[in-house]
Amino acid sequence: MRPDAAAVPRLIHHAVTRQARLHPDSCAVIDGPLRVSYDTLDRAADAYAADLAAAGVRAGDLVPVALPRGARLIVALLAVLKCGAGYATLDVARPAGQLRRSVEQLGARVGIGRPLAEHAAAVWCPPEEPLAETAAGASQPIEADVDEHAVAAVFFTSGTTGAPKAVASPHRAAMRLFVPAPLPGYGPGRTMVQAAPVGWDAFTLEVWGPLITGGTCAIAGGGGLLPDELRELIDEAGARTLWLTSALFNLFVDEDLDAFTGLETVYTGGEVLSPGHVRSFLDRHPGIALFNGYGPVESCGFATTHRIRPADCDNPAGIPIGSPVPGTGVHLADGEIYLTGAGLATGYLNNPAENAARFTTLATAAGAERAYRTGDRAEVDADGVWHFRGRTDRQVKIAGHRVEPAGIEAVARTAPGVRHCAAVPVPGPGGAPDRLALFYTAAATAAESTPAALRGHLQQQLPRPWVPAVLHPLPALPTTANGKVDHAALLALLRATPARSTS
Repeated sequence: MRPDAAAVPRLIHHAVTRQARLHPDSCAVIDGPLRVSYDTLDRAADAYAADLAAAGVRAGDLVPVALPRGARLIVALLAVLKCGAGYATLDVARPAGQLRRSVEQLGARVGIGRPLAEHAAAVWCPPEEPLAETAAGASQPIEADVDEHAVAAVFFTSGTTGAPKAVASPHRAAMRLFVPAPLPGYGPGRTMVQAAPVGWDAFTLEVWGPLITGGTCAIAGGGGLLPDELRELIDEAGARTLWLTSALFNLFVDEDLDAFTGLETVYTGGEVLSPGHVRSFLDRHPGIALFNGYGPVESCGFATTHRIRPADCDNPAGIPIGSPVPGTGVHLADGEIYLTGAGLATGYLNNPAENAARFTTLATAAGAERAYRTGDRAEVDADGVWHFRGRTDRQVKIAGHRVEPAGIEAVARTAPGVRHCAAVPVPGPGGAPDRLALFYTAAATAAESTPAALRGHLQQQLPRPWVPAVLHPLPALPTTANGKVDHAALLALLRATPARSTS
């Protein structure tokens, strides 16, 4: 029996089914020329779920999914949830060894997608027929006995700070962002771009956010979103809401500031925002609501958001990360952010040491609560607005002095012409960092952003031990698959090319 359309849903698939009952003919997914209605999406997922159950998927299972980005992928994920299982969406381009380790970590009975044929005990592949035909043949929906605490998705961290961790995220972590009241930019008639890597928690914002709230998910091509494609999605798919990491946001502002025209809501974040890029955006697009979104994958999507105003660009401490989203507690203990509430992951799979280190119990006004230690430092002002102050674990010792790379980056971003930057500790012969390198991008016409000029700027505002030994201008900072600055690639570049400035 399908959930009551009048009831407040607590599970992701129940929320989608509710929208299918209320607005069956509304467009749920746009995938190139394909338009998929809510009714087709929901009933096709029912058909897939019946096949998955026959293949052996049971409530509580964790199902690896290796399918190309597209409408069929979304239907498959919805089917997994209808079975009462959770999914882990894996990049089909990942090396075979990584796929195998992920499947093993999930303890999967059944995998979805041909790339998993060598790694999972059983593999199911969606039929090639059109989704409308699949929907027409759907039988009675499956009703699995799970609640909002059940794992909906597993996200694998990038592994840039060690071995990738498998973060198990429950239904309620996603639902809190959209029910009963959705975040700005979501709801009926709102179309959001889906361009983030499919295995990242931003995928939740881009897919389940629209589908939970009766909006539309417009899928970008698989090669990474570029300004020209964004223009097409705005013009042809009616895209009005967008999420970009701060590095990609900066790239779009630098390359094609007018590509945002037609959007109504833009979310950015993942790293400290560049006030210069934000100011350029706000000057050109005063009618677009721009939000800074903060939150680790362990608190799915966002923990805080902040509607950015022009005055925020003049804040010497940087653009605020804002106020807690619904269902989320943000607390400060010894200068570090702790998160509580419905957004928290159930933990890391098969990793008791990390669970013990990162998930703890915190005494709050509501009593003793389960909390996640973010490793982020912050301050909260008198208005209850939170301000990011760097990472606790980025602090390093250089020649006996404690140095905070985030503080160096904040000062460097105030230098004339500097657009984006990353301060990276450089390992010495013994493995410990013995100097810092600052990589940065600058406006092509900014003569004042030469390494020598930037060094002078830093020397005027930073303690001497904090001034990087190496200043290295680049056309653009390399990014990981998740759109964050790739520190490992920067170090490799430093080893491969002579430094532009040392002293």
